[in-house]
Amino acid sequence: MPDATPMTGSPATTAHLPDRSVLKVAGPDARHFLDGLLSNDLDLVSTEVAGYGALLTPQGKVIVDFFIIALPDEDGGGFLIDVARAMLPDLARRLMLYKLRAKIVVEDLTDTAAVIASVNGGAVDADGGIVFTDPRHAGMGQRAIIDAADVATLAGAAKDGYHAHRIGLGMPAGGGDFGYGGQLCFPHEALMDQLGGVSFSKGCYVGQEVVSRMQHRGTARTRIVPIVFLDGLRAEEGSPVTVGERIIGNVLSTANGRGLAMLRLDKVADAMAAGEPLLGGGLPIRLDKPAFISFHFPGEPGFGGAAAAEPAMP
Repeated sequence: MPDATPMTGSPATTAHLPDRSVLKVAGPDARHFLDGLLSNDLDLVSTEVAGYGALLTPQGKVIVDFFIIALPDEDGGGFLIDVARAMLPDLARRLMLYKLRAKIVVEDLTDTAAVIASVNGGAVDADGGIVFTDPRHAGMGQRAIIDAADVATLAGAAKDGYHAHRIGLGMPAGGGDFGYGGQLCFPHEALMDQLGGVSFSKGCYVGQEVVSRMQHRGTARTRIVPIVFLDGLRAEEGSPVTVGERIIGNVLSTANGRGLAMLRLDKVADAMAAGEPLLGGGLPIRLDKPAFISFHFPGEPGFGGAAAAEPAMP
């Protein structure tokens, strides 16, 4: 993955993400407890390096994705989870259901903590906050968990700039590009296998068997992929992607003539072979493969009708 371009963090280049909140999980069993539940490897998470992961259903679908960073011992230890605000109560409830005899404490920090992020892939200036590089892609720059009272001082950019940047890099967002609640998807469909969001080497976790099977059998035919609108316009989010009269997916987030779409890649390959155009909301589009994606796109040598689920690039 490319290195982030060094930039100076400032309120003008940092946005408050009001749809994010913070959950704290602490206690002597916190690391072991979370590692047995979450899709990412907690051994790789430290006070310096954040992780990206998810809590999955036993059927291997994403309940909620999040970022997780360890707290130093002098601050009491444990972990902070940067998660969709709407999903924090459900995540907390589910963790408590799995708790059993584990010595952990789960604390909702919604009223006292806030999440800010770079809008241009650079640094975040958050003195006193917990600052970390977005673990999905270095080009996303930094995020920080700060005191809610400091938002006005530390974040002055519009959150739309953050979303335009992530869309330009091809980063799906949980709760927007892939659903929670009644519209769950597999981690491979949300590109979590490409973004370090699932471990294929650690021990068992909830949903691990299904995720591992998809990885090794290469059965992920539906994927979120970046798209470009060829005429400079952009379709409404949620618009169908069509080939002739057939719907093969949906347009998701869009910004600046680009977007993300959930597509059946085997159907895209069929359309390309037949010389049929792809339309997103009635507008011509093409797929645009970013460097971090390791599986074969339609039209590339090695594409076999199903999106090969290869290991994520380091």
